Amino acid sequence: MSLCSYIGCNVELPLHDYDSESEDIIKIGWGFSDQEERVNVQKYQFTTPYVYDISNDWGIVISEEWATKEVCEESKVKLTELCKIMNNYLEEGDFFELYSCWIGEEADKRYGELTIQLNNFDINQIEIGEKTLVRFVK
Repeated sequence: MSLCSYIGCNVELPLHDYDSESEDIIKIGWGFSDQEERVNVQKYQFTTPYVYDISNDWGIVISEEWATKEVCEESKVKLTELCKIMNNYLEEGDFFELYSCWIGEEADKRYGELTIQLNNFDINQIEIGEKTLVRFVK
């Protein structure tokens, strides 16, 4: 089983080539999920029309309750890069949503929800566990 992180947004994003040998920290596209999983995460978790999975091997979880310290530190780097990427695509007042869960659990009840200002948060002061919907507002 794999932990997958999904983003939902109101804008269409260019897809990353998952077959390339790229060492990018964040890959946006459909590398781990299949159509059914994306439909479920959109239906049960997101409020936006476009859904992508984002990762380079493992999802984003920043919570020592849900992950090791090493995974949390890697997730902080990934989330920081994701926010930089999304900042280029979002207009003022728009948002993107982030949701991480195990593949196949996209329709499960979520554990939590929070809203964060895209360009105004301390990565060391947030906690994002699995099955938590996070809305980043620009």
